[in-house]
Amino acid sequence: MKDRLFSYSLLLVSLCFASLCASAKDAPDIKPDTVKAGIYITSIHDIDFKQKEYTVNLWLWLKYRNRDFNFYDNLEVPGAKEVTKSFVTVDSSGDKIYMQMKLQCVMKDNWKIGNFPFDVQKLRFSIENSQFDSRYLVFVADTVGDHYDKKFAMSGWAIDSCIIATGIKKYETAFGDERFQKPHTEYGNFKVRLSVHRDAMDMFWKLFLGMYIAFLIAYVCFYIHSDGMDSRFGLSVGSLFAVIGNKYIIDSSLPESNSFTLVDTLHGLTLFFIFSVISSTAWSLQLVKKGKVKEANRFDMIMAQVLLLIYVALNIYYINNASS
Repeated sequence: MKDRLFSYSLLLVSLCFASLCASAKDAPDIKPDTVKAGIYITSIHDIDFKQKEYTVNLWLWLKYRNRDFNFYDNLEVPGAKEVTKSFVTVDSSGDKIYMQMKLQCVMKDNWKIGNFPFDVQKLRFSIENSQFDSRYLVFVADTVGDHYDKKFAMSGWAIDSCIIATGIKKYETAFGDERFQKPHTEYGNFKVRLSVHRDAMDMFWKLFLGMYIAFLIAYVCFYIHSDGMDSRFGLSVGSLFAVIGNKYIIDSSLPESNSFTLVDTLHGLTLFFIFSVISSTAWSLQLVKKGKVKEANRFDMIMAQVLLLIYVALNIYYINNASS
């Protein structure tokens, strides 16, 4: 009797387990709510290259059904140093909530200065909901119309493209939530990437004109008569310090970089060639002391042409690579 009762109990438990598995298999997956997001950039200004930040003014609008999302309080702008909401309007009369807000954001970004001042930068802006992860909320981009005011001017810059996209941002942390077994969370995000390039030629001459004049001052030493060796050395050494000073002035306006930039290349090249002028002058002095004045003059003329040709060719090469 006990064996029969045990068999019935085991059969009942098996049937219940099979029924639960079938129910779980047939149950539909819970889909996250969608938020349709759009953006219109009205201006970008206060670009601080040294501090790696800029200010963007924009209109942001959101359309969604779930009233718990509350983007007014839960709006998260990753990478923003400061976010100011200057205007917010909400229409909840229908089955969807339509929220429109005007934002001013001070954004932090990483500048690429390897080809400065012929640099191309990517300005990024993204939003998330700080309370609902991707299990509950994902974004859909509103791509109708323009995404920035084509009349606004970024001083010294030109806009190449504006790309709107959505995605999932992964965080390797649970933010202290013990319900997660692994330190991993994912949030839906809406992101904008604005590609801009610098109108660089005027700035290039403004930055490097002093360096080139310093090189030319050292270069004309080849045409000073051998009797004026003291003047030749004095001008060359003065030009050397002028180039170093010019580099420090440019570096003071740029963020720190561990890579070798175009600024470093051109200044290093100029310093090397001015040093070559000084070395050539020292050799000419040795020839003059030996009474070989004609040989010294001929050596000066040859070195003047060779150094100038190589210097100009290398400058054209590096500048062309950076600008292209």
